[in-house]
Amino acid sequence: MCLVYLGTRYTLYSLKYVDTYTLCLYELVGRVRAPTPPPPPPPLYRGAAILHYILEQVPHIYCLEAEPQPVEEEQQVQEHILYPLECFLFGEDPSDGLQKLEHKNYGSSSQQCGRVFKEGETVYSCRDCAIDPTCVLCMDCFQNSVHKGHRYKMHASSGGGFCDCGDLEAWKTGPCCSQHDLGTSDDCVLEAELQERAQTLFQVLLCYITDLMVWEEGDELSEEMKMNENTYYCVLYNDEHHSYDQVIYALQRAISCDHNEAHTHTALIDKEGRRAVKRGTLRTCQQVKDLIRSNSEHITQQALRVEILHSAVMAHQTFALRLGAWLQQIIGYSVGFRQVFCQVALEPGADSDKPCLISRLMLHDARLYKGARKVIHELIFCSLLMETEYKKQFAMKFTEHYKQLQEDFISDDHERNISVTALSVQIFTVPTLARQLIEEGSVIKVIIDTVMEMLREHLDNNQRFHFQGYNSDKFFRVQVIFHDLRYILISKPTTWTEQLRGKFLEGFSAFLGLLNCMQGMEEVKRQFGQHIEVEPEWEAGFSIQIQLRHILSMFQDWCSSDERVLLLAFQECHRALLRCTNQPFHSEPTDSYMCKHILHKRPYKVSQEPVSIHLPITRLLAGLYVLLCRADAVKYLSDFVDPHLDFSAFAEHPLRCVVLAAEVSAEMWRRNGLSLVSQVYYYQDVKCRDEMFDKDIIMLQIAASKMDPNHFLMLILLRFELFEVFNGNCSSKDQDLLKQWNRLTEEMLNLLIVIVGERYVPGISNVTKQDVTMREVIHLLCIEPMAHSSLVKGLPENESHETGLESVIAKVATFKKPGVSGHGLYELKKECLKEFNPFFYHYTKSQHSKAEDAQKKRRAQDGSDKALRPPVPPPFAPAFSSIVRLLCCDVFIHVLRRVLQRAVEERCTLWSEAMIQRALHLVGQALIEEKTQLEASNVDEVSFDFSHKARSMSLCLSLTLKKKRGGGGRMKKWIYSMLLTCAPHTLYLYPCVFFYFQDRKRKAEAAKLHRQKIMAQMSAMQKNFIETHKMLYDNVPESGSQGDSAMEFEERHVAVGPQQGVCPADWEALTCILCQEEQEVQAQAPAMVLTACVQRSTVLTQYRGKTLSTKEGSYPLFMPPDLAVGTHTGSCGHVMHATCWQKYFEAVQNTTRNRLHAELIIDLENGEYMCPLCKSLCNTVVPLIPLEPSKLNYESAKLVGEVLTLPRWIQIVVARIKGLRPAQRDDQTDFRSIHSFGVRPPPKYSSSITEMLVVCATTVHRVGLQTAPNELCPHVPVMTWNTCAYTIQAIENMLQEEGKALFGSLQNRQLSGLKAVVQFSAVQRLKSSQTVTQKHFTDMLAVLVPVPDTEGTLSVLEVDFFHLLVGLVLSIPALYQEENVDLQPSAISTAYNHLHLVQLLTMAHIVQVLLSSHDTSEVIGGGDEEESKAAEALYSTVSQHTEGLRTSVSGSMMADRVRRGVLPFLRCAALFFNCLTGVPPPEALSNSPDSHLPLLCSYLALPCNLFQLFQEHRDTVTPLIQRWCGNEAILKALKGEINIVRYPRKRNRLIDLPEDYSVLLNQASHFKCPKSSDDERKHPTLCLFCGTMLCSQSPCCHVQLDGEEVGACTAHAASCGAGVGMFLRVRECEIVLMASRTRGSTYPAPYLDDYGETDPQLGRGNPLHLCPERYKKLQQLWQQHCILEEIARSLEVLNVMFAFEWQML
Repeated sequence: MCLVYLGTRYTLYSLKYVDTYTLCLYELVGRVRAPTPPPPPPPLYRGAAILHYILEQVPHIYCLEAEPQPVEEEQQVQEHILYPLECFLFGEDPSDGLQKLEHKNYGSSSQQCGRVFKEGETVYSCRDCAIDPTCVLCMDCFQNSVHKGHRYKMHASSGGGFCDCGDLEAWKTGPCCSQHDLGTSDDCVLEAELQERAQTLFQVLLCYITDLMVWEEGDELSEEMKMNENTYYCVLYNDEHHSYDQVIYALQRAISCDHNEAHTHTALIDKEGRRAVKRGTLRTCQQVKDLIRSNSEHITQQALRVEILHSAVMAHQTFALRLGAWLQQIIGYSVGFRQVFCQVALEPGADSDKPCLISRLMLHDARLYKGARKVIHELIFCSLLMETEYKKQFAMKFTEHYKQLQEDFISDDHERNISVTALSVQIFTVPTLARQLIEEGSVIKVIIDTVMEMLREHLDNNQRFHFQGYNSDKFFRVQVIFHDLRYILISKPTTWTEQLRGKFLEGFSAFLGLLNCMQGMEEVKRQFGQHIEVEPEWEAGFSIQIQLRHILSMFQDWCSSDERVLLLAFQECHRALLRCTNQPFHSEPTDSYMCKHILHKRPYKVSQEPVSIHLPITRLLAGLYVLLCRADAVKYLSDFVDPHLDFSAFAEHPLRCVVLAAEVSAEMWRRNGLSLVSQVYYYQDVKCRDEMFDKDIIMLQIAASKMDPNHFLMLILLRFELFEVFNGNCSSKDQDLLKQWNRLTEEMLNLLIVIVGERYVPGISNVTKQDVTMREVIHLLCIEPMAHSSLVKGLPENESHETGLESVIAKVATFKKPGVSGHGLYELKKECLKEFNPFFYHYTKSQHSKAEDAQKKRRAQDGSDKALRPPVPPPFAPAFSSIVRLLCCDVFIHVLRRVLQRAVEERCTLWSEAMIQRALHLVGQALIEEKTQLEASNVDEVSFDFSHKARSMSLCLSLTLKKKRGGGGRMKKWIYSMLLTCAPHTLYLYPCVFFYFQDRKRKAEAAKLHRQKIMAQMSAMQKNFIETHKMLYDNVPESGSQGDSAMEFEERHVAVGPQQGVCPADWEALTCILCQEEQEVQAQAPAMVLTACVQRSTVLTQYRGKTLSTKEGSYPLFMPPDLAVGTHTGSCGHVMHATCWQKYFEAVQNTTRNRLHAELIIDLENGEYMCPLCKSLCNTVVPLIPLEPSKLNYESAKLVGEVLTLPRWIQIVVARIKGLRPAQRDDQTDFRSIHSFGVRPPPKYSSSITEMLVVCATTVHRVGLQTAPNELCPHVPVMTWNTCAYTIQAIENMLQEEGKALFGSLQNRQLSGLKAVVQFSAVQRLKSSQTVTQKHFTDMLAVLVPVPDTEGTLSVLEVDFFHLLVGLVLSIPALYQEENVDLQPSAISTAYNHLHLVQLLTMAHIVQVLLSSHDTSEVIGGGDEEESKAAEALYSTVSQHTEGLRTSVSGSMMADRVRRGVLPFLRCAALFFNCLTGVPPPEALSNSPDSHLPLLCSYLALPCNLFQLFQEHRDTVTPLIQRWCGNEAILKALKGEINIVRYPRKRNRLIDLPEDYSVLLNQASHFKCPKSSDDERKHPTLCLFCGTMLCSQSPCCHVQLDGEEVGACTAHAASCGAGVGMFLRVRECEIVLMASRTRGSTYPAPYLDDYGETDPQLGRGNPLHLCPERYKKLQQLWQQHCILEEIARSLEVLNVMFAFEWQML
């Protein structure tokens, strides 16, 4: 025997067939060659041979070792099993067979896409063309479809679905993309032999897979599966009850592994569903199993699922999964293969009791682990669900097993997306399938019966649901079943058959049975005396109500599509309501009298007896009745129900609910706790109101249309418990009771306003759904201008999640686009204000107040009438026209009269302003109704006589007007005008009205006369004043005719050299932000400091990803020209005393240590703190240094200049450097000749200033070099020069990028911060070793001129010359230092030092530009002829000394390259010397963003033609050029061995993003993790600095960084942004800002929808487009080094409670 599963299909067979056919398989593999081809054996024996071969081969491939070897296993299985199977299938080489299949057109692919979605994959749904929201497209199909130009939504798939492209029933138009053409035929007939082989192979393999998948732990091995080696595996399965840490804990103690190994096991278990954690004997595996179960059980009271499986079973199960994937591949070759597979899968078993193979797999789904489920489901997707006929058969099987599948799912603990029950959305949403399943499978009844079976345990003795103590997880799973009911009903039929009617009504009756269990459930009773002890469970009931909300409306839609079905449904619903026995009366009927009317009703008080808010059957009946009226079928109702329906009984329970809400609002139920408040909130909330509160109002309107109006109002007064109050038989001195009566009266009057005025329901009046939506939108916008998302949240959704907003919003509102922040807003159009109803029934209490205030303000601004009069409603439909009788009945007039009468009585407390407002609104409604009827008919035909009956209220109205009750007189004025309009012939009945208008006319005329008199008096007084003071007016001089002329003087705008201008006043008196005391910045005064933040930066880098290290030798003394990593110092510009800052900093440290998660905001270890004023993140302070006065004696300077030429200056400096080494000091005169041009003592600073110098310099050194603090390190002064230079370069780059002028464009905080940094860098040398500074100066100067005993100098292509300029300028004063005397150069010496350094460095930089542009080919003409000749001569000189430099270059081109290349250097130099010397720049540099090269040269004392420098100093510069060009590094660079930086440097920007966000999503969908081969969900994250796509939050891409495991984004930020990162999480549509391994924050993405809103997490799914302004703001955030500050502020606002592991991002 050699079969795993015999059953009745395979019995005994001849071994000769096995042997013969096995030889065939072996031959195909190439092992042996059969002597003669065997005769074709019968299919039965062929299958047996295949199975025998698989059983023999699998154990030799899989589970040979404790750890699987996937690469080797895959190679062997391909070679030894899958290739032979393909050979058998095609009967020849598989590649040849496939080619023939395609050639004969048998392999034509299906028109359906069928792509199976992974979790997190982006899918698209067309709002214009999709039949329902479940119809979706994959990324590729969407991009190639017509729907891309339609209104679409995008969202992340939860997994388990597939693309509907090609499904004709899923789309109204455009069912196929361009890749799945409808012209492709699905018909495919295979050759007979190929079909026979396919059927045999599929039969064997699917049986094999099924047997292995349904294998239980206790099943015995067949003889063929037994192996010589008796090895077992202890297999641990995934569940949702235990956390990662709990599983790791259990594994560590069970198998004695370390944490990393246990974590690896746990991650794979979570990913694949199971994992073998132990390999060994049965005994050892049993011991491990017991340990795992015991260690996990005592944590959660539930043990982990552990099984012991034989190694053979493990091997075959592993191969079975591989076979599943292989079968998907084979099925994809041909539609014919797919059809054969479907036949095999659905073929009934030989034993009638045994289900088909696919049924066996479905019924065992809950026992399968995650990996197996995934394979089986994908196999179903690509086969059974892709063939229409077989899809129907599968749907019937699915419905047949539906109840069992759902029971298994509810008892399971895995998510629905990996359950076979999730396939329901693929079946039930297909319209034709849904009809078939209803007619043939009674699917509606099946689903509802399943729900009832699951919820039966929650039924009480009265057969009503009671969910006290329910299991929330199980209950959530039960609710999922309601989704299937919604899927079935999602497309209502256009044609009805008798069978469909019968089965639908059968399902409807079952549905009424479910509603019957909800009718009156969870009753509440008012608590007296003591507060309720335990809050009752209420969430479960409302959860079901929310699930049923759309289902109820869909049932009504189905009923409305067929008149007979509608009538029969109403009949069934009416019977169901009569069968309900909940909330019975406990008293006999009594008579109530009011206004000569008698009401015979049973007494009931909501405040004393039980009441339930759940009345689904009553509300469904109300909805069906409105549909009958709308279809004009109500006339046939008497044939189906009793003609004498008691509508007052129908209205009883809805009225109780409304009264309950009113009493809760009146705070009568306070002792019942928050549960009841929450129920009432949801009862009226947008999520539930359309099937709860709104239907209750409709039922009350139905009753009002059928009952006597006086009886109806008396019933309302009885249920509100106000009957005796308005009958005058009730009085009390209890203030709480009086407040309750007033509040209930307000609510009762509000209910009357709603019943009479709310007519925007199709069927109650002649309005459309669009009219209803428009009215809702108008009233939402009356509250305030709103964003699109806020409007959507305020509108009810239909079953397709649509609100209808887009169809009406343009008619009622105007859109205001957003700026760089915020969102777009819709503002109501002026012409729609007349539709405003202050007592709109969907307003909450707060919305009512806000809307009323907003409308009063807007009407005041527009100058319109402030009276908030009732809007004119549409007329009632004929069936509801009698409702208006309420407005003129006796009880109504009596109620209004009592309300108004109390308002004018002295010392009466039974009234309120809100009550009067509502009463006047009702009067207005009545007058509008009367006016409408008078305009539509003759006066004699109108029976509505409110104006006639209301004469009894005339006196009360007049008195309320005089006492300003009810919010002023504007409303009363309108009411009086309406009375005149409606009843002009009865004016004598309203003397108050007549006298009111007469009085107003008299007052208006008197006011007009008074104004005229006042104006005449003012005019006379003005003329008299002018005559009296005439001389004063005559002596006024003309503007500009007098005045002293200002003294003009020539201001020098030169910052460098002997012509240096005068520095204006330095720092003004500054105020400390902490102590608010003023102080001037002086050298000997206590230190004033600026808050500052020092950070590493790559904003200017030319080679992203490059890092710098002090181990390289030249860094940090020499900054490479690529500016790989710089140190930036920024400031918010706020000033403090140093002592105040120290106290504040100590206080911050002491208080922050005790704050929860404070380390996420500020890093105390690195000295961080928040600015006390603006909350910017800081980590140091910069001391404010006063400028040294430097008034030059220009005559002396001119004389010195004649001697101190450039060559002489170089000679003196070199001699001084040489003499600094005592052993080499030959000539004492030359050594000290540097002093001959003037010296002076250095400035003395106070101790606090010197202390702050050390603090700031140490921070710059520590942060810039990422090293420990060490103020004695020789790199400390170098880093201060570097941060000065880099900060200036960053500011110049920002100004150039934003198109701003070089001077005058910086904000005050930026300017003060830059000035402070430059002055600090200049003075810091006083706290450093002068010997060290001299050594640095010597090394730096050696790059430019020959310095004795200095070797290994860098070439001009390896140095950034602006950094070099700053370093040389700030360090040259150290040359003047003597051993025992502190000296520094005089003003004249300093001027010439600066001049010669600028000239020398400018010339070196020009040579650097020429050398770096040797291979550029652009030609830009221009420039004058003299400059071109000089450029050509210089280039010729350079090329003579440089091997490999091009010679054929025009002078004009060289001149242009130099001008453009040297400009950023000159701009930076101008900024530097402006801050260093304080000399103001030329005005043109402050007014224009254009870079004026001549002005810059003039400011820096350079010739406008820079090439003149080389001509003026030819003898000095020529040997220097030869030295610069002779460096061997130049030759390497010209050969391409060293990267060369081009000038001007490229300005870094954030990467270009596509305008359409779907393009980014497309890139993300094709993203493949470079370190992972699985198809699990990834988080593609885009670096906005360099454009690299990263695999975020995934263990596969974790790396070690400085000994710590970090995620891909953190590791990338360390190299790309020096620890700072800006990433776009594509699938989440949000920006992530990172500043360190422990800190980060989210930031809105720069993509907005058409409504000006961002969409984080793609929650709304609207199409998104790039907003350039917001992206520019992000770029500025980066370029201005504000990312760290933004993160800190964001975390401070969010008040983080739980730490997020940013380092794992």
